[in-house]
Amino acid sequence: MLALHEWGDPTDPPLLLVHGLTESATAWPDAVARWSSQYHVLAIDQRGHGASPRWDDEALARAPQTMHEDLTRTLALFPEPPVVVAHSLGALVSLRVGAARPDLVRALVLEDAARPTGDWEPDAWFVEHQERFLDAFADGGAAERERMRRASSWSEAEIEGWAGCKAQVDRRYIREGTYLGEADLLSAVNRLEVPALYLAPRNGDMAPAPYEVTNPLVRLVLLDGVGHCVRRDAPETYHGLVDPFIEKAFEPPGQALVGDRLLVAEPGEQVAPGSGSGVVASERVLRPRADRRP
Repeated sequence: MLALHEWGDPTDPPLLLVHGLTESATAWPDAVARWSSQYHVLAIDQRGHGASPRWDDEALARAPQTMHEDLTRTLALFPEPPVVVAHSLGALVSLRVGAARPDLVRALVLEDAARPTGDWEPDAWFVEHQERFLDAFADGGAAERERMRRASSWSEAEIEGWAGCKAQVDRRYIREGTYLGEADLLSAVNRLEVPALYLAPRNGDMAPAPYEVTNPLVRLVLLDGVGHCVRRDAPETYHGLVDPFIEKAFEPPGQALVGDRLLVAEPGEQVAPGSGSGVVASERVLRPRADRRP
């Protein structure tokens, strides 16, 4: 099982944080500080990161599916579906799991999800780049910490959380497992049956174009002046969008969050996402979570 870290009151509504490549559960310090007084905040170490199991031959041979199964097993442990907040590689894995198992996820917050290109083996240039990057932390990463203090507006806690993860990365995953498989990001977005808020830099190269997102359950927000880590580059903008979305996701049963709106449905009634009228349609049925699959 993946290592799972937690903060806050276990009786509060659950959030699950899923980090990106070369990070870990401890890479969310500012978000945890902000949310843990209101929510039960849990965060995983993905396989090969933090305190989670290392990669072996069998897992590496099917790395995208392994990560999918890891997250699915973790979500199945929750007594009620959490809102999943995820970044980069974690956002791609969360998106895929959310599309396949909507019964396990209340809503998704996706921060610049990694975009698969259909490759089934690691890209040599990417591997070399990541190896050099991690080598810079071999001495503890003092120079990298100072570089980020000069080059970014990140808080000190975020810089320390970001840097502190690097020594725990399984290099074998970098060399053999960093392929993302099927080029399914857009199809997964448009298949989602749970609400999603998708944040990405406007000038990035991974997010879909607005016209490509046809799923009314998904709100895509492209932002200026940010890079790959939106929550670190522009925390007030990030939380100004994400916090109200999470709050609405935990509205009482009988209300369905659609994009940035709420539709109201009677128990067992079906809601047409985006209709704004509660029209019955062949979409997801709102019912108690007792029908979740194991």
